[in-house]
Amino acid sequence: MRLEFSSAERQFRDQVRTWVEVNKPKEKRPVRGLAVREFDLAWQKAKHEGGFGAVSWPRKYGGAGLSVVEQLIWFEELAKADAPGVGCLSPALNHAGPTLIAMASEEQKTFHLPKILAGEVVWSQGFSEPQAGSDLGGLRLRGEIVGDHMVVNGQKIWTSYAHFADWQETLVRTDATLGKHKGITWTIIDMKTPGIDIRPLETLDGGQHFCEVFYDNVRVPLANVVGGVDQGWRVAMTTLVTERAAAAASLGATVGRAVEQLIEIAKNRTGPDGRTLYSDEAIARDLARHRVEAQALRAMSYAIISREAKGVEAGPESALPFLYFGELLQRVRATGIELLGGEALALDSGLEQWARGFLADRTYVIAGGSAEVRRNIIAQSVLGLPRSY
Repeated sequence: MRLEFSSAERQFRDQVRTWVEVNKPKEKRPVRGLAVREFDLAWQKAKHEGGFGAVSWPRKYGGAGLSVVEQLIWFEELAKADAPGVGCLSPALNHAGPTLIAMASEEQKTFHLPKILAGEVVWSQGFSEPQAGSDLGGLRLRGEIVGDHMVVNGQKIWTSYAHFADWQETLVRTDATLGKHKGITWTIIDMKTPGIDIRPLETLDGGQHFCEVFYDNVRVPLANVVGGVDQGWRVAMTTLVTERAAAAASLGATVGRAVEQLIEIAKNRTGPDGRTLYSDEAIARDLARHRVEAQALRAMSYAIISREAKGVEAGPESALPFLYFGELLQRVRATGIELLGGEALALDSGLEQWARGFLADRTYVIAGGSAEVRRNIIAQSVLGLPRSY
């Protein structure tokens, strides 16, 4: 594990810091509606034109071709500058795009990758179902091969940004006789295809980024299949590995910035006794603990990224930072609510990020695999403990 950055990496950090400060959006990101899509697409377009559309994608496919370490630096500087992340383009940039690069045909790459990078399209991820959330092997969305098409019927849920999406990366059960993790196909679905019914789900924080999606005889060209019919589990594992790798690069920066913001608030706000909140011993102790926890998460992320930089693919240990991140971020949000009191609960107070975060960030112990699933992965595959039933 390397904890120091090279001279070239430090220069890259300076370059990123300068560019982000000049080019980051001046207005706040909208909370809901099509304005979210337009904001995120415009920000992606600006990043692409500035050479930062996809820092770690290969140059051959339009990316900057930089290392995972430089990708880490990029995420850290975005967080320090309070600049937006990828927003509703996360499935396209962090899941679908890297999967296409690794597994798709050249024709599929040529058609889809430039549009993703240029900020022209939004993708959603059609993986989870009512009976197949953390256990993807239980998915039941049916795909029947009819000529040169697949006819899809069934339902997906917790589909992020489906109501904004042009395309969807979708797992379909094409052969129910082959076993739980076989007979699955990874395919690309045009979200304007007849027979698709999208129903946004309201979340506690007032957002609508989750959706239910229903498919009624949706015809998908077999040309949209990636990796081969019935070979989708292998492709899906590529998707999940790239998702976790992107997460590892950004999580420490995200929660670290939240802690530092909270410390600044405590130093600049006074309590009933006229002293700053930071002067309160109990508050200072909580904030110090959060800062140390954030540094531990950062070190965990650095360890995984350092291994990747040496050519070691992310393994089951990639479940560690996301598990710790989800639970730590909830503790930090709770401390923020306790510190700021009722003012933070008003969504128009200027401090609404703490109330919205307190509600929205609870998804991080469920999304992408629940905390229990991640603990089982860590126990079995990292610690060598027996399977929990």
